[in-house]
Amino acid sequence: MRLSRTETIGPISFYAMLSCFGSARAALEVLPRLARRGERAKTVTAVTRAEAEIELAAVDRAGARLVCWGEPLYPSALAAIEAAPPILTVLGEAELLQRPMIAVVGARNASANGRRFARDLAAALGRSGLTVISGLARGIDAAAHLGALETGSVAVVAGGVDVVYPEENRGLHDALARRGVIVAELPLGTEPQARHFPRRNRIISGMALGVVVVEAAARSGSLITARFALEQGREVFAVPGSPLDPRARGCNDLLRHGATLTETAEDVLSQLGAQLRGVAPPRTVPAVPIPAAPSWSPRAAIEPADNDVGFELILERLGPTPVAVDELVRQCQMSAAAVATLLLELELVGRVERHPGNFVSLR
Repeated sequence: MRLSRTETIGPISFYAMLSCFGSARAALEVLPRLARRGERAKTVTAVTRAEAEIELAAVDRAGARLVCWGEPLYPSALAAIEAAPPILTVLGEAELLQRPMIAVVGARNASANGRRFARDLAAALGRSGLTVISGLARGIDAAAHLGALETGSVAVVAGGVDVVYPEENRGLHDALARRGVIVAELPLGTEPQARHFPRRNRIISGMALGVVVVEAAARSGSLITARFALEQGREVFAVPGSPLDPRARGCNDLLRHGATLTETAEDVLSQLGAQLRGVAPPRTVPAVPIPAAPSWSPRAAIEPADNDVGFELILERLGPTPVAVDELVRQCQMSAAAVATLLLELELVGRVERHPGNFVSLR
């Protein structure tokens, strides 16, 4: 822990120093001399034993545990990638890390159809024996975790396992800590920053047999996960979308470059094929009442007076593909009357188009 938590010692340097000096203790002893020889302007100071013991105590108080590279509970697929995290902080059922995993990732500003598809796909993959892994972001990630919660889901976060981000996923975070598992490379209490998310993405793809991308813009962070998957020799799957929807451009580009077109769980299972032989059926978690919508944020029904909030919630979930008004009511957690009023206003200004069967889309 002291070596891996020391400033400037990333995973590659960590393993190089172990290989060169034989042990973490020996590497820590020579670290000051190596830093001086490198003519660093700033002195590199190793994390002290007292600091490491403080972190260990905090992990214990949080009900979490540390899993180190080479230990039995460390995910074998992740251990095989270059620059695997030396230490993982794990909160929840660590045994889930031994099951074969499939990643389901996608847009934060996902459409209502995209969220429902991700939730249903994750549920079907979970029932087939795969553990669904994602990044606990809003949108597609949250929907995937929600769909797979009954069979167990793994969330890899960009900060500490005890830091809820985004706040709207607090309920989902708590549910995963009880019924799934939350994993982090960084210490407890670390607030996620922009530079942490690519590091998180490589862990998601590294732990999985493949990555399914559901809705991704041309420069989406989900495409970073897909790129890592390709570099790590994993399968990449993409859900096609309307060429009129910017949220589909990333997925359509993945398909153009050889990703497996995915419309059902069977598309994923058939492609993984031999890798799934001998996979045991999933253990199901006893069902408890959970919120129906993936936002998990308890919120009173929004009335038409809150137009700005209501418009934002509805427009984020709409795209060129028609979506049922009932689905908007469920996902936005607004009253049916409020949704109807806001849709009428949007229709009057030409933003929304009505379709038979009580469906709507962006115009």
